[in-house]
Amino acid sequence: MTLQTIKSIDGKDEYVLLPVMIYKALKEEIEDELAGLEAATEKGEKYVPFLLDDYVDNPVALARMKAHITQKELAQRLSVTQAYVSKIERQEKITPKLLARVNAVLS
Repeated sequence: MTLQTIKSIDGKDEYVLLPVMIYKALKEEIEDELAGLEAATEKGEKYVPFLLDDYVDNPVALARMKAHITQKELAQRLSVTQAYVSKIERQEKITPKLLARVNAVLS
């Protein structure tokens, strides 16, 4: 089954269209989750947004994800293979020259 998405003006997924049967199956879980969020807000607990920077250490991977492109798309822009992009995204250290090249093709 394929779920349809509705994109915002900037092209990002904003809504997901679910079949009614799936919605009904998940409705109680969704309502419980929303109630938990409301309760946390009422207690004064702050909402902590998900920040990609907190989870991705590699600057090439982070830049690619923020640009909303795949490794394959980045590889095409750099004129390299997707395997090479994967390799550099697994490295702990990235040279400033490589990072500048990646940023140049992403801007």
